[in-house]
Amino acid sequence: MRWYVSIGAVLVAGVMAGGDVAGIAAPSRTNHLADKDAASSVDLELVLAVDVSYSMDMDELAIQREGYAQAIISKEFLQALKTGPTGKIAVTYFEWAASSDQKIIIPWRVIDGPETADAVANEIMKTPIRRASRTSISGAINFAMPLFEENPYHGLRRVIDISGDGPNNNGAPVTGARDAALEKGITINGLPIMVKEPSYSTMDIDNLDLYYEDCVIGGPGSFVVAIKDREKFKEAIRTKLLLEVADRTPERRVVPVAEKEPRVSCLIGEKIWQDRWGR
Repeated sequence: MRWYVSIGAVLVAGVMAGGDVAGIAAPSRTNHLADKDAASSVDLELVLAVDVSYSMDMDELAIQREGYAQAIISKEFLQALKTGPTGKIAVTYFEWAASSDQKIIIPWRVIDGPETADAVANEIMKTPIRRASRTSISGAINFAMPLFEENPYHGLRRVIDISGDGPNNNGAPVTGARDAALEKGITINGLPIMVKEPSYSTMDIDNLDLYYEDCVIGGPGSFVVAIKDREKFKEAIRTKLLLEVADRTPERRVVPVAEKEPRVSCLIGEKIWQDRWGR
C-alpha cells in the first residue's frame, strides 16, 4: 500500500510527538563479531536522489541544496535521530538528470549527532551547482538500488528519497524501476517540486503530485510531500527528512492510494517529449 501527504498537512512537531528516546545496550566486549555488527548497524539507509535537470532554475537548485543542508543540521532532525534504536543513520546524496547522468555528491556517511551532521551539510554546500538535460526518474531509481549493496552499514529500513520537478521522459518507464525497488524491500518517497506554472516550453505537467503518488513512490509507509510554494521549499525538505528518520507516517490527511489505473499516465513525460521533439 502506498501513502501520500501534502506539505500543508504535515506539522514538524507531529513528527516528534509521542516518541521517547530509545536506549540501546552497549555490545558485549567479549564478542568481537557482535561489536563489529553493532558498529555497522544503523536505523535507516537513506539515499537522497536530487533532480538537477534544466527545468530546475538556478534559484531552485540553490534552495534545494540549502534545504537539505539546513535540514540535516536542524535541531528537529538531530532529535529525530535519537528516536531510533541506534541513534544513527547512513546517508548518501546524488544528483541526477538523464538515464546515464548521475553524480554522487556524498558517498555513504553515518550521521549520529551534530558533528557528523555538520560535516555532511558542509560537503553538500561546497559542491558546485550543476544542471543537465533530460529527466529520468527510472535512471535515478536504478542507480540508487545497487548503492544499498555497496553500503558498509546495515539499516533496519532502506529508503530512496526522490525530488524532482517533472515526469520521467528518458530511459526506461518509471513503474518498472519502482517495482524492482519494491521487490528488494526498498521504500521510495517523493518530493515533487511544483513552484512554477506548467508551460509548453518545459516538461512541467499539471498534478505532478498525483503522478508521483501513482507512478513513483511505493513501499511500507511511503509518502509524497509536494512543494507548491517556493517559500516553503526548505520546510518541505525538512519535514520529509524528519518523517523518514523518525519512521513516521503522517497522521493527518493520510489517504491510501487505491490499486487502480493511475490518475496521471505514468508515460505522460515520454509522450510529451515524443509529441514535441519526435524522439
